[in-house]
Amino acid sequence: MALGQNTKFYETPNHPYQGERISEEMGLSGKYGLKNKEELWKAQSELRQFRREARRLIGEAGGDAAAASVEGEEFLTRLKRIGVLGEEDGLNDVLALDVTDILERRLQTVVYRKGYANTPEQARQFISHGHITVDGSQVRVPSYKVEVSEEDTVEFDENSPLTDELHPERAEEQ
Repeated sequence: MALGQNTKFYETPNHPYQGERISEEMGLSGKYGLKNKEELWKAQSELRQFRREARRLIGEAGGDAAAASVEGEEFLTRLKRIGVLGEEDGLNDVLALDVTDILERRLQTVVYRKGYANTPEQARQFISHGHITVDGSQVRVPSYKVEVSEEDTVEFDENSPLTDELHPERAEEQ
């Protein structure tokens, strides 16, 4: 690969003009406050990679999911750490994952679900403006994957004016 050459880390749809797929993408983009479809395609590509790895492990084990789970222990541990899989889940559960499982682990979604923002778009703005910390460190990337162990450490930056409960942009308490 030549220096300075851009490479994208996602695959675009094979058929760009399918009404059903486009409306589904628009619904997910709205629900998760994504900036553009590229963010959704990145999540779909990540999911595709997880499924490929699970199929490869099961195939190498001759279809024996238990033996494949032992071989793919590191892979499963990583998926459990980022919260895509539950503690009891195995390789077969990787094949049943949906793109929403990936989108739910984004920092933007976690901030919105914790009630720090009124909308996913506002959560994105809080993150990119530096109002949110994860484990004490400021994170400005809305697509940051929040690990299960970090989920409780997501909060407003102590220097942010949003730490004041009465700030007008704060989410209304439920």
